[in-house]
Amino acid sequence: MIITPGKFDAVLFDLDGVLTSTMKIHATCWKRMFDNYLKERSERRGEVHRPFNITHDYKTYVDGKLRQDGVRSFLESRGISLSEGTPDDAPDRETVWGLGNRKDLMVKDVLDADGVEIFESALKVVRHVRAAGLRSAVVSASKNCELILSVAGIRNLFDCIVDGEVAARLNLAGKPAPDTFLTAARLLKVKPERAVVVEDAVAGVAAGHAGGFGLVIGIDHHGDRQTLEENGADIVVEDLAEIFDLQTG
Repeated sequence: MIITPGKFDAVLFDLDGVLTSTMKIHATCWKRMFDNYLKERSERRGEVHRPFNITHDYKTYVDGKLRQDGVRSFLESRGISLSEGTPDDAPDRETVWGLGNRKDLMVKDVLDADGVEIFESALKVVRHVRAAGLRSAVVSASKNCELILSVAGIRNLFDCIVDGEVAARLNLAGKPAPDTFLTAARLLKVKPERAVVVEDAVAGVAAGHAGGFGLVIGIDHHGDRQTLEENGADIVVEDLAEIFDLQTG
């Protein structure tokens, strides 16, 4: 296995698309929220209604980003500029934070109803690196990270969490900036060059590369190998279990 105590001291895992398959939940909720908003806006203002495209818009504008950054990025792609608002904006407010909170309520409703699907191959890797004496963390843009890990029953496998709540509290820039990963490394008391980043989103891979981490592993779920490599992935796999077959140099 390529992740060994001789080379590294910690592994920092993204949540959505790496440990859990909540990506489908998020993508569906983003589409539902944006489509409802865009349809209402087009009827009110006489604008052309261009629905949210899961295949293109999710990966390009919102995947891996803090919620408010995703809202802002997608709206900009449609030529829409809204007031930022505040984190406690009600879901019916027509602000960046209001729309983000609207989407968050949808996600919580789905989690309450359906629970969380876990990638078992990823959990095997988590347990392996912990058994080898390495520390582990989850670095996620989601503000529901603690909830998702608890629902999945795997919160105890991680020494620290840096999620959307922590990012807001510490005023950290979201991915593709490296701030959240660097904060996790600091909390774990490890140097970035002695830590591994595991990501499936282009923004997350770029953040790991920008932070100077010792190894950035990209997980290719959708045929994005070249894009992940171009944005800083040192290794790209289709399933995290593949790293058990990689030999150390």
